[in-house]
Amino acid sequence: QVQLVESGGGLVQAGGSLRLSCAASGRTFSWFFMGWFRQAPGKERDFVATISWSGGSTYYADSVKGRFTISRDNAKNTVYLQMNGLKPDDTAVYYCAARFGKVTSTTNSDYPYWGQGTQVTVSS
Repeated sequence: QVQLVESGGGLVQAGGSLRLSCAASGRTFSWFFMGWFRQAPGKERDFVATISWSGGSTYYADSVKGRFTISRDNAKNTVYLQMNGLKPDDTAVYYCAARFGKVTSTTNSDYPYWGQGTQVTVSS
């Protein structure tokens, strides 16, 4: 089993920044692809970003490309999401997710492990 705990959410004005963290425990963290997803009220959970086990490969949703950066520190069993230039449309609950694999995936169902989520609210 893998346990994931997100932190770092909050209320920020448009144009501001936040950094989300996701601490993992239970299995060897460096074996996992890690991903961030988000779910706005009344909408489906959408892919945001993913990072390979080594950190050498990243992939982003078009809506956040150039503004968000995913990174990981395997020594700390933690993955991060640096969010800059935040917009009101970025308001959502952000979830950290983990999966074993050898290829990138942006599909929710490919990730068996999920955190509880952290709220990000961007005011205009």
